[in-house]
Amino acid sequence: MQDHSQHHHDGGRQSAGAVTDARAAAAPAGHGQAPGHAHTAASMQHGAHPHHDDGHTVHTSGQHAGHSTAMFKNRFWLTLALSVPVVYFSPMVGHLLGYMAPMFPGSAWIPPVLGTVIFLYGGQPFLKGGLQELRNRRPGMMLLIAMAITVAFAASWVTSLGLGGFDLDFWWELALLVAIMLLGHWIEMRALGSAQGALDALAALLPDDAERVTLSGTETVPVSELRPGDLVLVRPGARMPADGTVAEGRAEFDESMITGESKTVPRGPGDAVVAGTVATDSGVRVRVTAVGDDTALAGIQRLVAEAQASSSRAQALADRAAAFLFYFAAGAGIITFIAWTLLGSVPEAVTRTVTVLVIACPHALGLAIPLVIAISTEQAARAGVLIKNRMALERMRTIDVVLFDKTGTLTKGEPELRDIATTGTLDADSLLSLAAAVESDSEHPAARAIVRAARNRGLTFPAASGFAALAGRGVQATVDGRTLHVGGPALLRELGAVEPSGLAGATHGWRERGASVLHVLDGGRVLGAVSLEDAVRPESRQAVAALQNRGVKVAMITGDARQVAQAVAADLNIDEVFAEVLPADKDKKVAELQGRGLKVAMVGDGVNDSPALARAEVGIAIGAGTDVAMESAGVVLAGNDPRAVLSMVDLSRASYRKMWQNLVWATGYNVLSVPLAAGVLAFAGVVLSPAAGAVLMSASTIVVALNAQLLRRLKLNPAEVR
Repeated sequence: MQDHSQHHHDGGRQSAGAVTDARAAAAPAGHGQAPGHAHTAASMQHGAHPHHDDGHTVHTSGQHAGHSTAMFKNRFWLTLALSVPVVYFSPMVGHLLGYMAPMFPGSAWIPPVLGTVIFLYGGQPFLKGGLQELRNRRPGMMLLIAMAITVAFAASWVTSLGLGGFDLDFWWELALLVAIMLLGHWIEMRALGSAQGALDALAALLPDDAERVTLSGTETVPVSELRPGDLVLVRPGARMPADGTVAEGRAEFDESMITGESKTVPRGPGDAVVAGTVATDSGVRVRVTAVGDDTALAGIQRLVAEAQASSSRAQALADRAAAFLFYFAAGAGIITFIAWTLLGSVPEAVTRTVTVLVIACPHALGLAIPLVIAISTEQAARAGVLIKNRMALERMRTIDVVLFDKTGTLTKGEPELRDIATTGTLDADSLLSLAAAVESDSEHPAARAIVRAARNRGLTFPAASGFAALAGRGVQATVDGRTLHVGGPALLRELGAVEPSGLAGATHGWRERGASVLHVLDGGRVLGAVSLEDAVRPESRQAVAALQNRGVKVAMITGDARQVAQAVAADLNIDEVFAEVLPADKDKKVAELQGRGLKVAMVGDGVNDSPALARAEVGIAIGAGTDVAMESAGVVLAGNDPRAVLSMVDLSRASYRKMWQNLVWATGYNVLSVPLAAGVLAFAGVVLSPAAGAVLMSASTIVVALNAQLLRRLKLNPAEVR
């Protein structure tokens, strides 16, 4: 946190504050962005991603290309409804459960007819996906499912039509297999749903309209109509519509969403200002220098798009198991057919081969990971952690370093009074009381910190009159008939005041650790000084220590001055610090860590963090932060407690163990059952019948489901972090 003495106070208007929430800092009516408005600015149309929700989620790569969550959901419910009569009227199921389904004209055709509908409608995503995997020569879950349901469909029709004398009635197994696989993919897509709304959130930082200055006054025009050289009026509280330089006026600009700096910055004639930043206290006229794709905000947008694309190539764990099972089942099926044919029994060869191919696609594998992800997501939500990207959950266990943004993450993001020093004419409480009286009419973060500190100490302070903000210097007011000032070095110079040597020793130490120093003056006489610092969250110390205890390094990145960053890092015992870092460099710092072979989790809360959040193996956004940060991240913390990151680490490790346990069970079942179905022990009288295989398959699914439920026993409470 740099010198707060440069702040400009305004007694009648609320400042944006040391840390800006992009949602809370909306501009006043007529000058800002209304929530939900579409932006026409060319820069915000660049590279837009489709919006993801339960009805319109579109995946552009992988096994779910072109699929939506709603599609799997709708197909599942219809398939489930059709499966009930198929299973009930199945002779095999009736025989297994000891009942006789009612017989009436056409009842025998219920399973074939409804089973065909299930195959063509419910199985369509798997048939298309399997064909695509076959074309790409990359077999996975889709091809495994497609092979099983196609073989079951063909074999069941052969049996229903009485051809060849085969008893391969798999209609009920086909129905349940499709229903369970649709359920698994629906659960999976709901859990993975990686949000792609970061670019829309960046667009929301621009106002829809701008006030362009003309010879006759001002005119309101769409931002897209602005051109370099135009003069625009930016009113107090409004966002900059484009990049430019201040032509007239002075104002404090909140640039935290762009630079990461935790304080407002004074801007006057000739100073550059950036699209999306907020003029907090005064109106200025700005000469436009860049619009559209040339703005700094559009540059951040491109970084986010590139980073998101680079982190979306991970392969799901279940697909690797499915690829193994496909080759295993296909090989086993070929060997089975050849072996039984050579033994002289073609009908038995067909029966054995079909049984092998059908049971090679276990229901358990379709639910092994989706169930774990769904339960993990639910457990995380109860702990205040929103999992937006399924791969974030899997990757978190592999993280080598957690990179925390400083402002608003490890720190509170707002100044707090730390020290008081006097020249000896007053005691500390009296000095603080006078400072609070002067600052009581201001809404600046520094003023609020001083007033809050006085009230926390139970101090009363006299009423002030004649309050005035001195741009870039401080404030003044009349208290008990005396004109008092509160400000920093610029104010001292203006008033010709000299800081006493006894006081200078204290303030020098404050500045060395990056604190802001404000002096309290009576006329030209210095009464004392106070220091303000961005306070470290008490929870941050526990979070850093607990991560290090788990073998995870902790780094910090910030746009703040180096001495500020070093002071916080020393306080928290952080392993590595990146200070004075701009947006593009935040992204590069993540890449730098990755270049060392480290897997990075980035924790941040601002627009300036969004490219880094998207670039990291795991992006974790503080829920109290901006929309952009939350959209760019794979994980969102509902609160601002950094200890919740520990919950992610513990949950990731526990859920990964469950995934492997389920996969081992699901694939292990196949490794054992497929040879038995193939008849390798037929010489000993042991042959796995289609009915027995189906029962064991269902039992395997139950075991996987129960094992996943054990995750609910994991306790995730940030307050109990060790």
